[in-house]
Amino acid sequence: MTADSLREYLRTLESRNDLHRIDESVSWNLEASAVTLLLNEADGDVPLFEDVDNARLVGDPYRGSQRRPWDRIALGLGLPSDLSYEEFYESVIDRLKDPIEPRAVSPENAPCKQHVQTGDDVDLLEYPWPYIHAGDGGRYSNLHTLITPDPDSEWVDWSYHRSMIHDGDTSSVLLLAGEQTPNLYYYKYERRNEPMPVAIAVGVEPAVQYTSVMWIPTGRNEAEYAGGLKREPVDLVPCETNDLMVPASAELVIEGEILPNERRDEGPFGDYFGYMHGPRRSMPLFRVTGITSREDPIIPFCVEGTGVGETENTTSSMEVGCVGPDATLGLRTAGFDVECCAPWKSTPRTVYVISTEKTDPSYLHDMANFIFTTWGMLHVDFFVFVDEDVDPLDQRAVIEALSLHADPDSDFHQFGVETMPKVPLNIYQTPTEKGDIQTGTSKAKTAKAYIDATSSDDVSRPTGRATEDADDVDRRYRARQILERAGLETDDLPFARTEVDR
Repeated sequence: MTADSLREYLRTLESRNDLHRIDESVSWNLEASAVTLLLNEADGDVPLFEDVDNARLVGDPYRGSQRRPWDRIALGLGLPSDLSYEEFYESVIDRLKDPIEPRAVSPENAPCKQHVQTGDDVDLLEYPWPYIHAGDGGRYSNLHTLITPDPDSEWVDWSYHRSMIHDGDTSSVLLLAGEQTPNLYYYKYERRNEPMPVAIAVGVEPAVQYTSVMWIPTGRNEAEYAGGLKREPVDLVPCETNDLMVPASAELVIEGEILPNERRDEGPFGDYFGYMHGPRRSMPLFRVTGITSREDPIIPFCVEGTGVGETENTTSSMEVGCVGPDATLGLRTAGFDVECCAPWKSTPRTVYVISTEKTDPSYLHDMANFIFTTWGMLHVDFFVFVDEDVDPLDQRAVIEALSLHADPDSDFHQFGVETMPKVPLNIYQTPTEKGDIQTGTSKAKTAKAYIDATSSDDVSRPTGRATEDADDVDRRYRARQILERAGLETDDLPFARTEVDR
């Protein structure tokens, strides 16, 4: 069954011995994130901190294993636990093809309305927002769904933008021009000198969290796609202080508005590149007008930057398990013959790999043009194209394709123009290239790049590995005997095992 709330999802984790409750009092000041970091690095259980200033935190609840990053994403959707990544992707794609409209419920039937605070009763500091990395600019909510409407249509956008807590009723929100929600703010609300109505839903059900990070096209409501993922409508309830509808099952909902032409400091933050990164920037001010919550709410958070390249966290796992299937569907819908589009494992939002049957250079260029100019590819700077039989999530296979088929002279392509948005979080940019501190838009000269690592019929192709032939099993057996006679233990040497031994 698909989990209808974060709590139900956590109960499912616990039933599988995947959740560890920590009853000891733990501080929100680096302690909760340090424990979560150690469990992330060890592929351990998800930690639920039961006593953090008399409230609860859960660290990286959707982080998958290093070998199978999509496992806990699948669990939240009620999918079998033994799916291959191909089976998982196709299951998610099938559900996204069948969106379901949300369902309105009354406040009496909405768990997020058990406690209501408005006006002078509002106090963000009642809740244990974690201080995640030593050196962060402040305490953060960084795993939530930000909800805001388009002032010119019925479209309501769900997105995923971190918020740094300043005091009891204000925070700053990282809005980088080029993405959907920031574009609504900078190019519509702020130009009209109007506040942008916002709700930040914290601790939402899995399907809602997943769609918040997906590349849903502008103008399409994520609530419908969350319903498709659940295979039933998502329950929504009206806010107390604005006209927005929010997920009724949320743990906590922060209502308010992002004010025009008002800024507060934001960052630095230990982001997904794995390094403390700045500079401290001026970002739009979010003023809180109301807070509603469940009894004893659970606040999820992500330890960004955990072991980049080798360890998973919630962001990297959702990039594989949520953004990957959605991006694959998007390319197919646009008419491209794509087997799979997936991020480089354990490195969210940096490098994506696309496996495709059609490998003509002009075809790949057209696909790159579509990706970089049609989608909001603000965070992804590099794409690698590989043959359809290469697993994009197998980093060894992708590196092999790069080494065998990518000609540095003809297969490495810079793609972009000076005005193309580029995320200023990149480590390699200079302060000057990071650009406009008000909107966060970079001034890089070339915005994107792609590599053609597909094979070509015009060049000689590999005919087989040098160590493989009809006598390979016998040769491995003899090699194993030599090692055993030399006194070495061979049981843990996979290269020495034979088919007979298996």
